[in-house]
Order: sequence, then structure tokens, then C-alpha cells
Amino acid sequence: MPTNPAGRAVPADPTALHPMPGQSRVVLLKPLVTSPLIDVGEFTYYDDPDDPTAFETRNVLYHYGPERLVIGKYCALGEGVRFLMNGANHRMDGPSTFPFPIMGGSWSDHFDLISGLPGRGDTVVGNDVWFGYRAMVMPGVRIGHGAIIASGAVVVDDVPDYGIVGGNPAKLLRRRFADADVARLLALAWWDWPAEHITGHIRTIMSGSIEELEAAAPDRA
Repeated sequence: MPTNPAGRAVPADPTALHPMPGQSRVVLLKPLVTSPLIDVGEFTYYDDPDDPTAFETRNVLYHYGPERLVIGKYCALGEGVRFLMNGANHRMDGPSTFPFPIMGGSWSDHFDLISGLPGRGDTVVGNDVWFGYRAMVMPGVRIGHGAIIASGAVVVDDVPDYGIVGGNPAKLLRRRFADADVARLLALAWWDWPAEHITGHIRTIMSGSIEELEAAAPDRA
């Protein structure tokens, strides 16, 4: 754990683009993202051996607005995780789904046929969510706090808090905790604790019991 010269434990730096020394494949997304339509919380990271700094263009696709992508704090995004936004939508109520107006020429006179297509709104990811290798999230999905998205999963429906989903289309495999314990964890919302307080309770957050986490909460510690 990093310490200052006086030996006091200090939090990690949420503004460091590459938080792991010598590992350029890992980036924190909050200091990287520039789009006003993407909001990422502190310490959420993306891991990619090719070019993790291209996250906005390679991993957030068809983002023509106005829908937003919101990702909480302390999320882990594995290589190739992709978010498809509503700009990928095509008309399905006529004989053809082909988007003729985007091809130019006089076809563009019919742009009203593809503007304002119905969508599911913003894509919202909670805090402390783990995305496995090449998981894909479809437009307008909401993923709860503490969820786990299995490698290769295609998430088409909302994911409950602390749910584990996998497959194509992704299905709920199980909940990480019983409903009563999920309620306790949500009430604690450790991700909103001050970073200095989290620093002193890393081991409890990572490997402790819910009872120990409750005892470590800022209003009880």
C-alpha cells in the first residue's frame, strides 16, 4: 500500500491514466474519457493489450447521441468489452431494415425515416461491476451494483444488483448474495466512502464478511 513519507497510508491516485506501473494496457477511464455523453466513476478501469486509450471509439459503438453511457466507480472492464448504443438501431416495421438515407445522394432526402427511432434510453452501469472478456452490452441496459458479467455474455436485459449473468442472450445464473444481504450491501454503499476511509479497510472490502463491512463503515468505525 502506498504511503507518504510519514508512513501514513494514502489512497491510490484516481487521476493516473495508467495506474499499474509498467502496464500500459490498463487505463483508468475517468481521466481518459472526453465525451460529454460518457460518464465514468473513479477507479473504473479498462484492460486491453492493443490500445486501451481508444476506448471511446473502439468500445462504445454507434454513439451518435443523445443517449448517455454511465458507468459507476470501481468497475473492472476486461479486454474487448463493448457497449452498443442506440445509434445501431434500424427500422424494423417495413419490408427492409437497410438504412438507405445514410448512403447519400437523393436517398438522404428520406433521413426522417431513420431519425428519432425508438430507443431504451441511457445505458447505466452501477458501481463495483466486473465485466469479463469480450462481454457486450446492448442499448439501454441497466446493470446493478456488484454484478458480474461473464466472458462473452451479450447483455440484452437489465441485470439485478449482485447478479451474475452469462450467455447469449445473457441469463441470470445466480445472485451473489441473498436478498437480505444485498439490501445490507446497498445500504453500506462502500464505493461512496471517502477514499481515505476505504484505504484503511481494503482487506475487509475485498475479503471480509458483511458484518465486518458494517463494522468498518465510516459512521461506526
